[in-house]
Parts: sequence; C-alpha cells; structure tokens
Amino acid sequence: MRVPSRSPGQQPRPPVSPSTPARRRPSGTAPRRLPATAPDLAAYREAVADLLVEVGALADAASTRARQVLIDERLREPALAAVLDATPQGLIGARETLLLEMARYQPNERTSARDLTALVRIYLLSRIDVLWWQDAPTFVTDDQVNGSADLVDLEWLRRRDLLCFRYQEQPATMLGRAARGLRRRLRPDATPRTAGLLFRRARREVVALLNDIGREFAAAAPPATPPLWVTSLVRSTEHQYRLRRLGYAAMLPSGHCLGYSMDVELAWYERFGARDALAELLLARQEAGELNVIDEGQAWHLCLAPTARRRLRRAYETEMGI
Repeated sequence: MRVPSRSPGQQPRPPVSPSTPARRRPSGTAPRRLPATAPDLAAYREAVADLLVEVGALADAASTRARQVLIDERLREPALAAVLDATPQGLIGARETLLLEMARYQPNERTSARDLTALVRIYLLSRIDVLWWQDAPTFVTDDQVNGSADLVDLEWLRRRDLLCFRYQEQPATMLGRAARGLRRRLRPDATPRTAGLLFRRARREVVALLNDIGREFAAAAPPATPPLWVTSLVRSTEHQYRLRRLGYAAMLPSGHCLGYSMDVELAWYERFGARDALAELLLARQEAGELNVIDEGQAWHLCLAPTARRRLRRAYETEMGI
C-alpha cells in the first residue's frame, strides 16, 4: 500500500481546548485503587456464562424476584466480584445498575439485547472495557468528539487508501436518508443493515487494530468476501443517551465513550461463508489478551486492551510514515 508523505497527524485541526475530553466518572463514585493482581478475566467470562444459563431459566415475568436474588448472590462470587469491584462503580454500583437495566428492559427491533439473558451478558462483559480504561478521558459531548486531537478523520485516510476496513456514515439530511432507503430496497443485501457512523473519527490505535484485523480477515475469508465492515466507533456520552432513548442497549459507562471500543458486522458475512472465519480470529485475539469481545448478534462489540495500545500506536505511525 502506498503511503503519502503527509500524515493525518499533520492535518489542520479545530481548536482543541473547549473540546478536550473530560476525565469524568459516574456520579456518586470515587476513584478506586486497582488490585495488586489483575482479575482473572477468563474466570470472569466463564462465571458470566454460567450465570447466563441460570438467568435464562428464570426468563418469565413471574420470576422477577428470583432473578434479583440470583443476581445478588452470584455477583458476590469471587470470579465475578473481583472484576466488578475493580470498576469505578464497584460491586454494589454494578449490581444496582444491572438490576435497574433489567427492570427497565423492553424488547424492541433496535436493541442487540434480544432478551434478558442477552442484556445481562452485554452488561457484564462490557464491564471489562470499563475496568481496563477507567482512567481514560470520557468524550462527554459531540463537540468533544469532533474537536479532539486524539482522534483522526477516517475519511481522510479512506481517500488515500489507508484503511483495510469499510464503514458508512449516517445520512445528515432527509434527502440522504431517502437515498439510503432507496438503495436498500433496490439492493437489500449489498451492505450490512446498519445506521452507520455518526462520527467518522477514531483513535490511532483503533485504526491500526482494525487495519490489522482487516488484513487477517481478507487472508482467511473465502474469495470475493467483502472487507471488514465497522458499524460503530467512538461515541459521546451525549449520543449514548440518545441511543438509549431510542431503545438500543447502550450501556453506561461505555468503552465507546472512551474511544477504545468498536462494533464490527458479523451476521452479514454468513452469505459469503465468512462469518465463522471472522468470529474465530476475533476470539483468538481475545484469547491472546488483545481484545474484549462481546457477541451482540448481528455485530460484535470489541474493546482494545491497554496492553496492546503501545504496539498498535507504533504500528499506526509506521503505516502512516510518521
């Protein structure tokens, strides 16, 4: 791939000072001291899987009280408590938030949480993101995302053939939305069914990670499989609340609002016989400690591990010739 001499890091940028991400924690929480020994994430994921079996057995409305007792008891078990207690909310805060999310849950066509079991899985596994990046600054407002010097413009990179993945932006006008709807009716399977990115911006490390995954996927997938498709990247907390009001399973706090989480399409690749290949390489990266992976159905949620950040930043700078 040909790399231009001018890099995204040298682009003119808007003033940063009013848009700098704020280091905010959830209200009512205090900084927590991380344990001397990192929690066992493999044991945590296994304990979550066991809990989901029991939640699924208590899925009917009449079992609300039994589910509450189950959650209260199981979250105190060492494998689960070690991770939750190390997050900014702590064990008690995480428990109360999960119970509240369950009480408010309403199934709909938009949410990736198709049932209560999926909701519990998404919430508990997303706490790994929060554990990893709890000291990272949060993008609170849309203006902070658009004005941050820590993020690069994907469109600038795409036009220079520096991306190994695809995405689409959300239409900004009624005419754009109408055109998108027409294309979907004429060619319903040409692209994944996703709203697209509100912000076409990403951290440099995330760009390097997605390029790396994109190249590996291209090598592993059957011929004629489209490139890796990214459905969501950085979000502001402001936008996360918008998604919640629309019925999406947009958790708070979220790795998306820190810039280190992303969603990639999985279901669409079934028609190309490539879904399993992508799933396997993502899970292999989780096993290697580079990612946190959450199966959300159509798309999978990924979060970059802090231990991979330095390597990926160097990879980005090498690719861009910085």
